[in-house]
Amino acid sequence: MYRTIICGIGMGSRQTANRLLRRAAALVDEGGNIVVTHVIENIPHRHLTELPEAFETTAIVDAEKKLAALCRELGIPARIEVRIGVAASALVALAGETSADLILLSSHVSDITDYVFSSIVEKVVRHAGCSVLIDRRPDHAEGLTSQTEDTAPL
Repeated sequence: MYRTIICGIGMGSRQTANRLLRRAAALVDEGGNIVVTHVIENIPHRHLTELPEAFETTAIVDAEKKLAALCRELGIPARIEVRIGVAASALVALAGETSADLILLSSHVSDITDYVFSSIVEKVVRHAGCSVLIDRRPDHAEGLTSQTEDTAPL
């Protein structure tokens, strides 16, 4: 199927993250690579004075720990890559750097900001040099986990 899959995961729904990782594991070739990626969006400079000096470092370490623990829990070997930047650009860049065959993302319910600014998923689809698979299944439709797990953050 795919040699290298970029699996973009936000720090939102644990259920979505589980589903994306399982799908990546099912699609990757034997001996292939899954790169689990989270992008911490750039913080406008005017807000930097309000944040602790080590905010970025702490955010990166926290995301890496959570993603690594989730991969271990599911038994899915993956490389963890946490970056700071613009999410769509970072995902497309990482796909190019790793010669990825597939970027795997989930979508959310569109709101007005998506129409004004366009969504991360839309930007990735437009600019990626590889295939993009968008998981569109809303978490609440699965009905496999408790209400608490549905809303539990990663």
